[in-house]
Amino acid sequence: MKICMMTNTYLPHVGGVARSVSTFAEEYRRLGHEVLVVAPEFDGRRLPARAEAIVERIPSLRNFNGSDFSVRLPFAAALSDRLDSFQADIIHSHHPFLLGDTALRIAMIKNVPIIFTHHTRYEDYTHYVPFSEALKEAAIEIPTHFANLCDGVIAPSESLARMLRKRGVKTPIRVVPTGIDVKGFGAANGRAFRDRLHIPPNATVVGHVGRLAPEKNLDYLARAVVAYLKKNDDARFLVVGDGPGRDEMKAIFEENGVGDRLLLAGKRTGRVLQEAYRAMDFFAFASKSETQGMVVAEAMAAGLPVVALNASGVREVVRNGENGFLLPANASPERMAGALARIADDRELRAKLSTRALATAQEFSREESAKRAIAFYEDVRRATRARRLMHHFHPWSALVERLGLEWDLLSTRTQTVAAAVFGEEKEKAS
Repeated sequence: MKICMMTNTYLPHVGGVARSVSTFAEEYRRLGHEVLVVAPEFDGRRLPARAEAIVERIPSLRNFNGSDFSVRLPFAAALSDRLDSFQADIIHSHHPFLLGDTALRIAMIKNVPIIFTHHTRYEDYTHYVPFSEALKEAAIEIPTHFANLCDGVIAPSESLARMLRKRGVKTPIRVVPTGIDVKGFGAANGRAFRDRLHIPPNATVVGHVGRLAPEKNLDYLARAVVAYLKKNDDARFLVVGDGPGRDEMKAIFEENGVGDRLLLAGKRTGRVLQEAYRAMDFFAFASKSETQGMVVAEAMAAGLPVVALNASGVREVVRNGENGFLLPANASPERMAGALARIADDRELRAKLSTRALATAQEFSREESAKRAIAFYEDVRRATRARRLMHHFHPWSALVERLGLEWDLLSTRTQTVAAAVFGEEKEKAS
């Protein structure tokens, strides 16, 4: 099968969607499928030649409104010769905006099915754009409408699938989590990473991996870990990742007199990221905006018990009392600190939770996830075959449908953005 994946973020950008797309691309190729990834330029940086060979780069603007994301330029929607010659059997869009529009038009022109993975709760990211509060509704309506224009939708977790159905998505939905390299995380050398950061051999290391941004509930996480560190002199907090919340997190630790025990390792990928996980003893996670909780599954693949808040995506991975502790969403930071202390102080409990964590991670292997996604592609192709044949023999029908698509794209964005902006202005006037 020839699979074209279109994404607004891709390696060398470090982030959940970029890693998800690259993971599936690698596994699809291992299974014998052909893959083309269409993605924006990334500060002129490229991957090694072999990895870059499957990527078609398009011009973009970086750091859109202070975020880590790339935005393709308007003229980049033109089809490249490479995309024309690839002759995809299926188009897979990983965003409803920007390249998502392009993906819909390509699928219509090429008369092939289109799949959409709803990776993100977009309403949790509206602080990156003007009229952020007013645009929350638009950030829900546009992805929902986009999903209903597609032939199939992939949800990374059952929590997200339920949310999409509740919001009115009628397109067939399949739950397929992003797979992880279970063997790689389990075999990584954590001691080497500890040595590089000069972490004492007897230190207990609480870990966290993720983008340091407001939507990750970092203030709560920092205060919970600070409360734990204050009662445990030999403990350290190892944070892998970077972002606009870095300085705020650092300030909280310094204000509480434990700044020297906060280890900010920055962004890490590949084998070094796996080593970083293995350098930890257990994992703390406070985000309420996840669609899957991919880093939680990765932590478990490294054998780490996890303490997290009960939220979408996370609750599918963390099983309270079995592979970690799943605290109520409104739990106090002190309660999370207590759960961390319980794991640290009870070695027998930690060993039991670690064993169960490793078993849980097997459910999220990249091999299994890729097979499930391919099976969904095949199901969608079979289900849409009759309609595509009709378009092949009756091009007028295809033209009418394409015009309808263009109108849907235009009218939905116009109505939702206008409602958001004028609604904001009305509130200011009242």
